[in-house]
This record gives sequence, C-alpha cells and structure tokens, in this order.
Amino acid sequence: MAELLTDPALAGVSIVEFSGNSLRFLDALPPAGPDTGFIWIFLDRAQWPAALPWLQRAASQLGGSPLLDLHCQDLAFAEHPSRYDYTSVYDLIVFRRLPYAAEMAPQAQPVPDSVPLEWGQIHSLAVGFAIFDRLLISVHPPHCRSAHQFVQRFLSEVQQGVEVSTARNRLPVSPTDLVLRMINQMVDSYLDLRKGMSERLERWQQQLLQPGPGFAHWHALMAARNQLHAVEDLCEEQHDAMQEWLDSLAEQPLALMDARLGDPQAQRDQLVARARDVIEHIQRVIQHVRRLENSAETVVQIHFSVQGNRTNDIMRVLTTLTAIFLPLNLIAGIFGMNFHSMPLLHLTADFWIAIGTMLVIALLLSLWFWRKHYLHSED
Repeated sequence: MAELLTDPALAGVSIVEFSGNSLRFLDALPPAGPDTGFIWIFLDRAQWPAALPWLQRAASQLGGSPLLDLHCQDLAFAEHPSRYDYTSVYDLIVFRRLPYAAEMAPQAQPVPDSVPLEWGQIHSLAVGFAIFDRLLISVHPPHCRSAHQFVQRFLSEVQQGVEVSTARNRLPVSPTDLVLRMINQMVDSYLDLRKGMSERLERWQQQLLQPGPGFAHWHALMAARNQLHAVEDLCEEQHDAMQEWLDSLAEQPLALMDARLGDPQAQRDQLVARARDVIEHIQRVIQHVRRLENSAETVVQIHFSVQGNRTNDIMRVLTTLTAIFLPLNLIAGIFGMNFHSMPLLHLTADFWIAIGTMLVIALLLSLWFWRKHYLHSED
C-alpha cells in the first residue's frame, strides 16, 4: 500500500510528476514512473532524517537503487561544499547557492552600520540532488521556497494555453534537465550580486582618493575583501563540480538516453549545452569577483601611495623651512657667544645690521627654494 504524505514523518515532502507536457502534485509515491517523464521528490533538510527510510524505498522503487550511506550523509550535511559524485545508477550533486531575503529574515546576524547589506549577507546554503534516470530527489535548506517557485512557474506556463510543442520544450524532460535549470538560476543570483558590490567599491575608491580626513570604512573594506575571497573559493568549488558532471554527461553512452523522448544524440547535446552554459556563468562570476578583488587591492595601494606622497610633501616643506632658519640660527648662535671682543658689538646699528642680514639670507633662500619648487604641494 502506498504511503501517503499525510504521515507526520513525511511532513514537508512534495512529489511532482512530470509527464509529457503536464505536471501534477501527487499525494503518494506511484508504483512506477510515467511513460514519458520523471518523478521529482523535494523536501527540506530538516525533514531528511525522518523521511530517509521512505526516500530509500522510493529510490529503490523508482530509481533502481537505494542511496549510499555516504551520499545520505552528504545530502544531510548543511555545510557541505559543492561536489559531484556518481554511481552506476545515479549521480550526486551538491551545489551551494545564495539565500533569499525571506530565508535571511529569521536567522540574520546583526551587521555593523559601516558594512553594507550585500557584504553582510554573502553566505551560501547547500542544495543536494540525487539524479536517477526517472527520479530526482532534491534536499533544500529550511524555509527554502525555490523548489515551489520553480513548480509554480512551470504550472503557470502550462496553464497559459500555449501550444503543446512549446510547453513540451519549456518543461524539463529529464531529471538532469531540471537540475541544470535550477543550478543555472542559482548561479544567476551570484551574477545579480555584482551590481551592488561594484557600486559600493566604486564609492570607496572615490573616498580613498579624495584629499582630506582619513578613510573611515577600513573595517567594511576588509570585510568586503574577505567576502570576495570566500565567493571566489565557493565558485571554484562549483566550477569543479560542474566540470566533472559535464565530462560525465559528454561521455554518457547514447544507449542510456530515453529513446521515447526523441533522438538520444540530440538529448545529450542539449544537456551538454546546458551544462556548458552553467559553467560559463560560473566563470563569469569568478572573473568579476577577481576584477573586484584586483580593484580593491589597487585602490588600497593607490591610497597608500597618495598618502606617501602627501607625507613627502609635508617633510619637504618642513625640511625647506629648517634649511631657511638654519643659517639664521647660526648667526644668532655666533652673536650669542660670551666673548669680550667681537666685531660689531660696539656699533650703534649692530642689532639692525644682524637683523637685516638674517632677513636677506632668509629671503634669498626662500626665493631659491621656491624656484626649485620645494615649497609647492603635489596636490
């Protein structure tokens, strides 16, 4: 007897059947997959332990093999890095995505005022996929609505009254096709993050290069650099996982393709093209993050170079003033000696002679240093 989803152990588990040009939610696990299509089972990671025995039965019944214990641990681990693995029956993909605003609300950490919102929210969540020929099992973070939004979008497209051929093209025809579409959407969220990051760094660059008071956002800039490094490492893990999957898809024998869905060669070419598109998007994110890192490093170096030039200007002016007053101090020191017999001591105008000489020397030295541009600022 089929186990209904009303069982408390299966709370949060959803079953969607893709068949031909339609899809529907199911209340129980079907005895077999559709003739042309597949079954998608998705659930929150919080429900994974309780639903695991039922999922293993579903994997054996619809997929042909239960999940390995090691892969079950990978799907249950919330902090698992992006990874690809496979068996002779199914593929395993763990992909990390950015959280949505609704997911951030119940667990958001306080962010300092000097740190912009986009920096305080850069952290990723693991989504796991077990991909069989006619079955897809996906494990999502708690409060994740991406799977339901995906299904609702497919439903709306089918219900719009479009032609059958168009609906068939828009609906995923295999679990691999659906996973590639979902991962592509996850990568696009990283691309959307670029605008806010670029605008913030540009404002900081302008502030760093302006003369005047010191830069007041060093803490935020250091946090941004650390987050950029984290995003780069994350995307490199994603790239490696997707590249391994692409190699596996490219080497997949045509005999494993479902002939009922059309030309096997065309199916494989379409999947490989989708996988390459996802990898290209990941590469774009990596390139942009590296440009931002280089921009941040460059502007910091330019800032300290400008500060060094300003310090040199100040030291040059101080040195010039010291050089102007040095002969004046020498004259004052000579006439301050306690000798009984010294030239000019008994003259009536001796004081004015000394002051005039000192002023002439100071004026000549100032004029000479001014012509040498020692009293000019680089600013």
